[in-house]
Amino acid sequence: MAKNSHSLLITDKSNIAYLSNFTGSNGFMLITGNKKYLFTDFRYIERAKNTIKKNITIIDSTKMWKDEEVLAKNWHRILQKHKVKKIEIEENNLTLAKFKKFQKISKIKGQKITFIPSKNTIENLREIKSPQEIALIMKSQKINEKTFLMVKKFVQKSIDQKAKITELDIVWKIKEFAHLLGADEVSFEPIVAFGKHSSMPHHLSDKTVLKKGDLILIDMGMKYKGYCSDMTRMIFTKPPTKEEKEIYNLVLKAQEFAIKNIKAGISGKKADDLSRDIIKKAGFGDFYGHAGGHGIGLDIHESPSLAETYKEKLKENSIITVEPGIYLPGKFGVRIEDMVIITKTGAKNITKIKKSI
Repeated sequence: MAKNSHSLLITDKSNIAYLSNFTGSNGFMLITGNKKYLFTDFRYIERAKNTIKKNITIIDSTKMWKDEEVLAKNWHRILQKHKVKKIEIEENNLTLAKFKKFQKISKIKGQKITFIPSKNTIENLREIKSPQEIALIMKSQKINEKTFLMVKKFVQKSIDQKAKITELDIVWKIKEFAHLLGADEVSFEPIVAFGKHSSMPHHLSDKTVLKKGDLILIDMGMKYKGYCSDMTRMIFTKPPTKEEKEIYNLVLKAQEFAIKNIKAGISGKKADDLSRDIIKKAGFGDFYGHAGGHGIGLDIHESPSLAETYKEKLKENSIITVEPGIYLPGKFGVRIEDMVIITKTGAKNITKIKKSI
């Protein structure tokens, strides 16, 4: 994993969890040669011993950065033992303040330590999911779908009883149902947008009251044993208008065409183009301003990306979302999002909630 005799400093929490199963709030890893070390403090030592992978050595640094002398002593011992000279750092994660601290504790007489940037060393490993990871993501999505169906019933019951419900009421119902169904937590703050609010792709849900006739955009996901799911669906509280139906069917056509044609070996840009070109040709390209999808796993957004700037190729057994959308300011927006597993010959859709209106 550490190339060309470089050691690798891991500070990203999801990367640490991926490599070690450690999920504490304070810790970092050093990988040097075939040795892996986890540095953490007193609060997490026993927990780490009970949960982390067997090939990892725990370094108890008592108070970590609150006692830099002890931390430096332990850090020096490892660097000297392995004659470390170059350390790759996760520049997309490590703050400048923390980097300066690592520079400070890495001053060793007679042993010059050089830090070099490493952008995606572990992320590239995480992109390809193991069978176990795929199973956990599929379970997460099953909980997500059951939650959505319960929310949909809650919305319909509220309409039937003429009860006032707000966007935030639905957000809290998503969290409540998710807990009942066995989710660890939601994988991100749910987006619930009524009517005109749906024209804002990442609307911040508020106390707006649902009116009969409003369409509802719900973007939601669950975490199950650390792994995320993600899905967006539209709910129509009355038969859609001609314009709403036209936009919805256009987004659906674009999404289904993309899913049908995505496969391992095509670039993220090409995958994005599949849906984007259909929307552009229909004259709505200016109203589709976000990426067409993203990788998903321990993080809600991870490699790869379906975006115009992403030239890397999609890999077999990665899991991505496919989520084109059209957003008409001041009127409404439509986004449809599924998760798919990339295969050599295509994409297996693991999102089962119906999309017809």
